[in-house]
Amino acid sequence: MMKRTVAALVFAGFALASGAALAQTADDIKWINQCLNDNKGGAPEAIVMKYCSCMNNKMSNSDSQSISTWERSHPAERAACDKESGWK
Repeated sequence: MMKRTVAALVFAGFALASGAALAQTADDIKWINQCLNDNKGGAPEAIVMKYCSCMNNKMSNSDSQSISTWERSHPAERAACDKESGWK
């Protein structure tokens, strides 16, 4: 529970710093936090946050898949977010 709280606070900090706070919904935060959890240890946390936020922004609001599931069927979007976040 503490890790999720920390992840949510980190996300809020990044969102505020990037000016994107107004565009984020509770659903966005849920999906981004799940993406952070799915990618834990894959790259530094700041890069994973940028990647997950990028992927979330590319998804339709009506999408019901997790970011981790959606990225498998959207390689162009994944590559763009890899580049934008500095992951690869």
